[in-house]
Amino acid sequence: MADKNTFFLWRWMRGLWDALNFTRRLIFNLVFLFILVLLIAAMFGDTPVLEENTTLVLAPQGFLVEQFSTDPMQRALGKLTGDGKLEVQVRDLRRAIDAAAKDQRINRLLIRPEGLLGGGFASLREVAEALQRFRAAGKQVVVFADFMEQRQYYLAAQADEIYLNPEGAVLLEGLARYRTYFREAIEDKLGANVHLFRVGEFKSYGEPYTRDSPSPEALQADLYWMGDVWQRYLSEVAESRKLDSADLQAGIDQLDQRLAAVNGDFAALALEARLVDKLLHENEVEALLIERGTADEGDLRAVGMEQYLNFLKLEQFPFDTRPQIAVVVAEGEILDGEQPPGTIGGRSTSDLIARARENDEVKAIVLRVNSPGGSAFASEQIRHQLALAREAGKPVVVSMGDVAASGGYWVSMASDQVIADPSTITGSIGVVGLFFTVPDTLAKLGLHVDGAGTTELAGALDPRRPLKPMVGNIIQSSIENTYRDFIQKAANARELEFDAVDEVARGRVWTGAQALERGLIDRLGNFQDAIDHAAELAKLEQDKYQLSYIEGELTPFQQFLSEMGQQSRAAAWLQGSGMLSLLADQGSAADLKPMLRWLQQEQGKGPVRAVAHCFCGL
Repeated sequence: MADKNTFFLWRWMRGLWDALNFTRRLIFNLVFLFILVLLIAAMFGDTPVLEENTTLVLAPQGFLVEQFSTDPMQRALGKLTGDGKLEVQVRDLRRAIDAAAKDQRINRLLIRPEGLLGGGFASLREVAEALQRFRAAGKQVVVFADFMEQRQYYLAAQADEIYLNPEGAVLLEGLARYRTYFREAIEDKLGANVHLFRVGEFKSYGEPYTRDSPSPEALQADLYWMGDVWQRYLSEVAESRKLDSADLQAGIDQLDQRLAAVNGDFAALALEARLVDKLLHENEVEALLIERGTADEGDLRAVGMEQYLNFLKLEQFPFDTRPQIAVVVAEGEILDGEQPPGTIGGRSTSDLIARARENDEVKAIVLRVNSPGGSAFASEQIRHQLALAREAGKPVVVSMGDVAASGGYWVSMASDQVIADPSTITGSIGVVGLFFTVPDTLAKLGLHVDGAGTTELAGALDPRRPLKPMVGNIIQSSIENTYRDFIQKAANARELEFDAVDEVARGRVWTGAQALERGLIDRLGNFQDAIDHAAELAKLEQDKYQLSYIEGELTPFQQFLSEMGQQSRAAAWLQGSGMLSLLADQGSAADLKPMLRWLQQEQGKGPVRAVAHCFCGL
């Protein structure tokens, strides 16, 4: 009987195993077949074809960024699922506009700015200057919008014609910077203690944790640089629209009265103030453009930015052997170690610079900085790697974007030239450290910490215990040493005396124009100016070199899925399949990796670290 039961059990287990094995092979074969179908769909998919008299439609969706904060695979999945992070790269807008200016098949630009969710004024100016070059080529720029806030309107002001929905509005409000202050909640409500260590009376990074309102120094500095940015905004918009900047300012300050005079009609007020040229509905604007151009089956003949860039990609010569100018983008907060796109990693960004340095085809490096700073240690890693590139004989030019402050300024110091936009936010040369202790919080819960240590320092950094004065002295000494190092490196880079740099440092924030006056940068200009100067230093003739963005390399599967996301037929297959949820799960798992890396890298690190960070930006 036992033998029969054993035989039956063995046959049952073997049958189950064969069934599982068959199911596994079936699933993998189906997945392979699915990917093969997508590949065929991509190969024979819809290739964009441009005809004469085509309108290029720019409808940016999301925030203007220098670098996407997700990899191509995640972006492709986000587009397909509809829950991706909305971002548009400045370089893509600039490239599309500049290419269209020379493309005989593109006769005008139509801008729909409502989807632009935000962007710094340096980034906006990069796009605005591209629009000006498009108009200088003899081509028309038209804007239609339902609603525009002031960043969207800054781009719209560059157009030949601005049309607004009769039920729409244009709202200019000025610049402001308000922060939430936590001292009462942390100290009075929770009973925790915040110990702030800093050098520089203008270094306001830690103030939200130790004060209930900004310090007089922080207010003074903020109003100074914001006033400069705002006056530049007014003057440039006024010049583009042939208005008076004082009238624009008065229109904001007297908005309640002026709006009441037109019975609360924002669109009528925009027309009266000559912010727009005419009030029209969308179909009326389309009909107007059709009269000037060509219609396809009754619709405007148009191409979107992404489709146009894909078309340009197909036209590129695949084997470009010209020497390269490498562009490394430093976007986001500066953190230690390996970091994902959209964040600057001490190790990962240094590795990108090292790749450019070790590539014989790269003749110069341009570092595009858009960062409020972060870890002082990581900032020095990146600065050191740029210094090695210069020692290897490769010129380094820094192009500052919206923000290059504190650690963002630190990484800019090992360069042959620093170029910033007039409205770049920079400076903030200072160092800060924060340490939280919670003995009073624990006491409220009836918890008390006590024990013994073999030295005065043993256990002194335990946040459950009060901070000893000697520990505070140690931390402050370390912060001051980091600050002196920061100042000395800046003095060496700028060829200034230590005291001269210290006078304009102390954690104070400047605009690019103000920084130039104080010797903190070399000149004002845009990204193209940085490229041109790098080419000059490397002795490369115009049009005799190519730009090469040095970024993290994709796996074959990530590259494949990225290409799928750019094909409309492949996208339809993905959206209609059950595989999409599986692929989305893989993307979600990828989102966890940075968090896990952060938890791992923080293990064993000290409780207080020097930070070169700026709470600046708008």
